[in-house]
Amino acid sequence: MTCGHCASSVTEELSELDGVTDVQVDLPTGAVTVTSETNLDRERVAAAVTEAGYQLAG
Repeated sequence: MTCGHCASSVTEELSELDGVTDVQVDLPTGAVTVTSETNLDRERVAAAVTEAGYQLAG
């Protein structure tokens, strides 16, 4: 991710997952921190990130 629009796209997609209460994106590192009321399924998170045009690292 290289810009605010990129971060907004990822934030929007992740925010739509059930239980997500907060999404924080660190543009310089590309790290995303997701806070959720419930455990999140990695596959659902990966699908949301992919929908925004990106991939999970590692």
